[in-house]
Amino acid sequence: MPLALYALAAGAFGIGVTEFVIMGLLLDVSTDLGVSISAAGQLISGYALGVVIGAPLLTIVTGRWPRKTVLLTLMAVFTLGNLACALAPDYWTLMAARVLTAFAHGTFFGVGSVVATGLVAPNRKASAIALMFTGLTIANMLGVPFGTWLGQAFGWRATFWAVTLVGIVAFAIILLLVPRSPAALEKSDLRGDLAVLGRAPVLLGFAVTVLGYAGVFAVFTYIAPLLTEITGFAEAAVSPILLVFGGGLIAGNLAGGKFADRWLVPSVLGSLVVLALVLGTMTFALHNRAMAVIFVGLLGAAAFATVAPLQMWVLEKAEGAGQSLASSFNIAAFNLGNAAGAWLGGMVIAHGPGLGAVTWVAALLPLSALAVAWLALRLDRPTLGEPASARS
Repeated sequence: MPLALYALAAGAFGIGVTEFVIMGLLLDVSTDLGVSISAAGQLISGYALGVVIGAPLLTIVTGRWPRKTVLLTLMAVFTLGNLACALAPDYWTLMAARVLTAFAHGTFFGVGSVVATGLVAPNRKASAIALMFTGLTIANMLGVPFGTWLGQAFGWRATFWAVTLVGIVAFAIILLLVPRSPAALEKSDLRGDLAVLGRAPVLLGFAVTVLGYAGVFAVFTYIAPLLTEITGFAEAAVSPILLVFGGGLIAGNLAGGKFADRWLVPSVLGSLVVLALVLGTMTFALHNRAMAVIFVGLLGAAAFATVAPLQMWVLEKAEGAGQSLASSFNIAAFNLGNAAGAWLGGMVIAHGPGLGAVTWVAALLPLSALAVAWLALRLDRPTLGEPASARS
């Protein structure tokens, strides 16, 4: 794999830490800024909203720019946003800085996916996307726990200072390693790009992404109470168990990319089936400590095994024009799924049937995604069963 892909992974690592580390620092932020924990929790929602709005907006604004310039600009926005977080004097300034930082998120992964596929042979495109997303999985496994420890030990601002430094390093690596013209640039035509987004297979691809990831986050958002209240683990055991989840993320991400390179459509369908099975079976596994740990790892693997296939599928359906915009919209769809899943899990807990039912309710979402994917394939019969390389 070209070194430029590792540069993209470095950027993905920094963005991943920024998105998720705030979850472990909510108490510190709420105490320091004098707001409630629920208000501090809105910093997560604000970030997700920034991704959903910023992904298409920045992709449109930068549509005629060289892609390397886009990536460098996004890393500059990311770095400045985290610097603003570290210096924020009050809650609303911090919220604004979080939203600003989030604007870089969707477009970076969207444009980065297009750049990644242009750096490799046609039969390795999905693996290239997976390698870039490895930065995100390592952020979850190592960066977030370290950032949480750093913030709790030296104050939450120290974490954002550290991530600002990561942004500077990632900017330098992208500047040095990503080629100026890694692939032929698209001729940006907003009307044509939006027309691509209106294609039924592309829209259905977005729906599959939202539904699939809603299933993941309906459970992952509440993984701590699931492990403590149902399985019976002590709170101190949750963080080490989440390392198992992070290991699953890395393994599933790389495996999903490998399979999608050879069998794109079967990989999309198969990863959704596996995700539904893991979520449904987890309902019973949570009542045994050893099985619960195993299934936390399997959940991580199943969750990220879907990422590269879904991203590659949307890219292929948007082929010809608007790939960067479609790719960025799909990243926004992942975040929309995160928010929808967290909301649904909360509704199941608060209004019944309760915490123990979250996993099997969540399993219904990837099954719904599977039905939508089947509909998309019905509308696009000629590509059914072909390997990705044959359609590239």
